[in-house]
Amino acid sequence: MFSHPILFNTILKENFSPKERSLQSWIVILSFIFLTVACYFIGAASLLRLIYPSAALIVAIFLYFRHPILYIGFNWWIWFISAFVTRLVDYRVGWDPTRQMLIAPYLVSFVSIITFIKYFPSAARQGGLSFILPAIGVFYAFLVGLIYNTPVPVARGLLDWVSPIIFAFHLFINWRDYPSYRQNIQRVFFWCVLLTGAYGVYQFVVAPEWDRYWLTESGLFTSSGSPEPFGMRVWSTMHSVGPYATVLQAGLLLMFTKSQGFLTFPASAVGYLSFLLTQARSNWGGWLMGIVMIFFSVKTKIQMRLIAIILMIAICVVPLTTIEPISGIVAERMESFTNLQEDTSFRDRSGNYDRNLGLALTNVLGNGLGNIWKVDEKTGKIEVFVVDSGILDMFFTLGWLGAIPYLGGLLLLIYSVCSYTEARFDSFVSAARAIGLSACAQLIISSGMLSVMGMILWGFLAMAMAAHKYYKQQGMS
Repeated sequence: MFSHPILFNTILKENFSPKERSLQSWIVILSFIFLTVACYFIGAASLLRLIYPSAALIVAIFLYFRHPILYIGFNWWIWFISAFVTRLVDYRVGWDPTRQMLIAPYLVSFVSIITFIKYFPSAARQGGLSFILPAIGVFYAFLVGLIYNTPVPVARGLLDWVSPIIFAFHLFINWRDYPSYRQNIQRVFFWCVLLTGAYGVYQFVVAPEWDRYWLTESGLFTSSGSPEPFGMRVWSTMHSVGPYATVLQAGLLLMFTKSQGFLTFPASAVGYLSFLLTQARSNWGGWLMGIVMIFFSVKTKIQMRLIAIILMIAICVVPLTTIEPISGIVAERMESFTNLQEDTSFRDRSGNYDRNLGLALTNVLGNGLGNIWKVDEKTGKIEVFVVDSGILDMFFTLGWLGAIPYLGGLLLLIYSVCSYTEARFDSFVSAARAIGLSACAQLIISSGMLSVMGMILWGFLAMAMAAHKYYKQQGMS
């Protein structure tokens, strides 16, 4: 007989059995799914623009107090599917320029502010300074934003910047239950790779009408391709190519840490194929960087297993990439690495730095949160000024006064994680560190500290910290 773990609720300060609360919690989650599906098919799809984020928030609060493990999984899945649900609703009832349904994942993650507030006074003593400093930097930018910008974009910006930090802090504070959190995250990201990868391949081949409608209305042809079969850059169930590629990058690296049985190879096949079809070169490089970091941080026995897994994945995926038009698209994108000077994307990013780096680095006070979000008074549409660089975005938004604590906390976190030795015997720690550090490296070319990309960056570094504290308490460090 296997004993079921008794976990600790850090907010209510009580032990609980996940097994005893699972049925009740799953009923709540399934009720949320049923409500969403019912509204969509009974002709009340327009109501989902209010019901979906509101119901997601209610479910998140319930799970946060009753079943913290399922809260983590629910949080990730809301990030993974909300954009897809929004596209389906838009396709049925018409384009919504305010994109209000996309607030759902931010609200779900923001529930963890309860943990942050409760443990803020003692966070530094518990090793949480790496999260406190960035939060202070964001709070400073929030105050500046209230002076220079209107409240709605400022609030939207606050959710963008602070949600990944407080969620990561929540993961770190729950270090006592690290094994259960690790297992949950491994399972969630495995199913994410399998399901969103399969849909990504379908999206590329078929170009579903709701995806074509979204691409046409958003006008993001340059970054997302053309609205036709074999013409799209894959973004699957998420809201654009970059976030989806970042999630896949993390999920594919995590798959090296634990086998999921007979579904591992189908998941690898569709996951890697979709990853290639995103045509996201920076994420391809991030994945390669992650593989190298994992390989050189684990024991020889695990290295041999990694080599075997990579060979088996290659056997599954390489034949698929020889099929036209996939082979032509992937080959053309690969060839662009050898001629970056002629690449439009590379020239645009280089020009962005040439024009804005000096301006950003002389911005002492910062423009505050909400400076990239502008509301058109006539249409109500939220327009976004894309900086396309995490470094520039930090200094434009936070200024030196906000960027110093923000970057200081992030660098402290990186230094701490790089000094841990647990990766030698826990491959998840190695993968979590590789995912977080590769995400940090990509800040040069994307605002990867925001939205779901920020959840990946901060969340996995926090899990590495939680593992270190757990093993130290167990006397294994």
